[in-house]
Amino acid sequence: MQGGTDGAAGSGFVAWAGSGVPLILFTLLSWASIPLFLRQLSGSEAQGGWGLDPFAANAWRYGISAAFWLPFLIIAWRRGKLPPVLFKLALVPVLFNVVGQSFFAWGPKLLDPGFFSFVFRVQVVFVTLGAYLLFPEERGALRSPRYWFGLAGVVGGSVGLILLADRSVGNVSTLGVLVALASGVLFAGYGMAVRYFVSGLPPIIAFGVICQFTALGVIAVGFATGPSNMAHVFSWNAWQIFTLVASAFIGIAISHVAYYASLKRLGVSVSMGIIQLQPVLTAAGSMVIFNERLNTWQWCAGLLGVCGAVLMLTTGKKIKTDEAEG
Repeated sequence: MQGGTDGAAGSGFVAWAGSGVPLILFTLLSWASIPLFLRQLSGSEAQGGWGLDPFAANAWRYGISAAFWLPFLIIAWRRGKLPPVLFKLALVPVLFNVVGQSFFAWGPKLLDPGFFSFVFRVQVVFVTLGAYLLFPEERGALRSPRYWFGLAGVVGGSVGLILLADRSVGNVSTLGVLVALASGVLFAGYGMAVRYFVSGLPPIIAFGVICQFTALGVIAVGFATGPSNMAHVFSWNAWQIFTLVASAFIGIAISHVAYYASLKRLGVSVSMGIIQLQPVLTAAGSMVIFNERLNTWQWCAGLLGVCGAVLMLTTGKKIKTDEAEG
């Protein structure tokens, strides 16, 4: 009996491990850490950072990730598993990703990481609207009051978070808010482009190619800000170099593939619903590491936005369930 119980528990764990839940939880923790890494790498000394230009930080991080994935692509090419059409299909996602990543890297230098992350999550509005325009099977959600209540929560929470900020505490700027919003919109476009153009391809191959092209773009942006900015890392100690490399692996090289794979296993609504918890974790980490403080009303507004995002993202799934039961 004990053996049977152990076998059932083991098979249950295997089923859970293969369900996509560990992948999306890893993605959540990874992406929650990215604004913290970026603040550490590119923040000023007064902000507790190491002063690397944010665009140079982005260039190094994506360059390291591209170098990691290049051998896998070469092996896939030699085995005939790298479809030539992918190089063409990847161009649109890459365009969104290069510009979006550049804004995203800049954001945590202009705003505190938690505040930035809450504002950035307004992208969910553009993700869902883009999905309804591009994918007819998701348009039914627009007819649901549930969707519009969620939309109101996201917009109201984001606006409240900004308006309720105490300008005498923390790091708040109009430019920072605009950069956060722009990066959110561009990442929404990136997500839609990935789904539209390369979702039918293996995640490792698809992201590997997108990563190579994106690295070329963001490295060009990094050098455009000045070669001396890129060279700043050569004066760093071993711990700082390790942190830079870790941020590349955790935030880009592995987490993006994990997210691509979780989308296939869990679907868009569930995956993105879980990811909406990211700003809560980032804000908590920023409180500990950088002494960031959101006031009580900002926390309420931010959580309202998170709940609204989850409500929006689960609308489509509820409609499909109701249709199936009907």
